[in-house]
Amino acid sequence: MLQVNDLHVAYGESEVLHGLDFTVQPNEIVAIMGRNGMGKTTLMKSLIGVMPSKSGAINVGGVDVTGMKSYERVASGVSYVPQGRMIFSTMTVQENVETGLTVTGEKTVPEDIYELFPVLLEMKGRRGGNLSGGQQQQLAIARALASKPKVLLLDEPTEGIQPSIIREMARTLKRIRDERGLSIVVSEQVLSFALDVADRVLVIENGTFVHEDARADVDEQKVASYLSV
Repeated sequence: MLQVNDLHVAYGESEVLHGLDFTVQPNEIVAIMGRNGMGKTTLMKSLIGVMPSKSGAINVGGVDVTGMKSYERVASGVSYVPQGRMIFSTMTVQENVETGLTVTGEKTVPEDIYELFPVLLEMKGRRGGNLSGGQQQQLAIARALASKPKVLLLDEPTEGIQPSIIREMARTLKRIRDERGLSIVVSEQVLSFALDVADRVLVIENGTFVHEDARADVDEQKVASYLSV
């Protein structure tokens, strides 16, 4: 569903991603782990098209999206929940989710989105800025799902969220994968969450993948060693 080949990304003259290769199957959740500054967010931004790639190819469901702008990638089936959530704080919960409908042509939010996030149904008339961090994260995911993606990108979704909400989010992501057949890519520093949610774990260090394991084979101590400062 997602195929990345020899992806190079640079800030000016300084290259930060050095020829990354990876694939994500339909119905698979892949966690990309690494410390701050190792390239996780840059990778996410390059996949959605906020950050241009220097060279390489990004393919979604058989379509080459490498040269597409962000909104074209969304129409091609990629959705993105950025670090810090970036919801519209003055708009209501419902209005926030409706912004995700622009590429589908639908006028109303599908009910199954509110089934995934019942708290949003209760609060759909409330302003986004009045929600807790965990509720805002649910709102950001709901908005991303409204565009009916094939690939869902989540950048540091556990940041600033309490542990009980993190566990609930892991359950919801697995349900989304199972019910919708989505491919999900999560960039993350919290190992317990990654192991809870992911089918496969990749570790990025200094813009290069240095470790990969299926969830069943993960050596937790080894992965943890890459995450410690």
